Amino acid sequence: MSETIIAISQLKKYYGKHMAIEDVSLTVNKGEIFGFLGSNGSGKSTTIRCLLGLIKATSGQFNLFNDRYESLTECLNQIGYMPSEAMFYPQMKVKDVIAFAAKSHRKDCSQEAKRLCRILEVPVDKKIQDLSLGNRKKVSIVCALQHKPQLLILDEPTSGLDPLMQERFFSLVKEACAAGSTCFLSSHNLSEVKNNYDRLAIIKEGRILTIDTVESLTRSQNKRVTLWKGGQQESFSYNGTSAELLERLVTEAPDDFLVEEPTLEELFMHYYEEGAK
Repeated sequence: MSETIIAISQLKKYYGKHMAIEDVSLTVNKGEIFGFLGSNGSGKSTTIRCLLGLIKATSGQFNLFNDRYESLTECLNQIGYMPSEAMFYPQMKVKDVIAFAAKSHRKDCSQEAKRLCRILEVPVDKKIQDLSLGNRKKVSIVCALQHKPQLLILDEPTSGLDPLMQERFFSLVKEACAAGSTCFLSSHNLSEVKNNYDRLAIIKEGRILTIDTVESLTRSQNKRVTLWKGGQQESFSYNGTSAELLERLVTEAPDDFLVEEPTLEELFMHYYEEGAK
């Protein structure tokens, strides 16, 4: 049985009367790439900040590393955290920021930092203020991964990255998890889910809608199919097997067709409708 690295039970956070998260419960196991999926403002960052002790939960409990460490400070030494919007000293050079971040872990991260910078094509000699959003994201990734943490907690890590760098980023995450690390990764991008996550939780308006394997969640959803034939366009929702869809396409013989995965909001609507029955 896999070791539980993150366990959250009935976590709530209120700001006065305003609810940020309500009854969030989930577990993340060793070696998993666990996706925490939701739109902006859904409660992803609030949950993460509670886990890291950056804000105090109103109620509920959470556990990191199955109580292996005696304090949150010891736990944080084993965590690589990447906020959704990292702020660095603008006048510092990239290489100095990365080295400064490594010092907080009191270990020599120079070789791993060089490797990560090479893979992600980080402009190490530039000043932070001269970087694009994508390059600032790359610096955040290096700072989070360079000390080879046991747990990666990454908040919207791929926003701002081009497709090639997104692919390289997930290769690094998979490499870390194959070596024994665990990744808890928030996102609002459904397109990156299918090939990169093991399990995911969907959160909306501070509440968990569902937790399941990526395969189960995506397999059960309707696809949107569009056909073009003779200058006419037809669109329909489809939830059958791939073989049945191929049979239909052969029969209708369209000039062209497109099969699309549901959007994140469509996925949300599915679970709201299921819950209302």
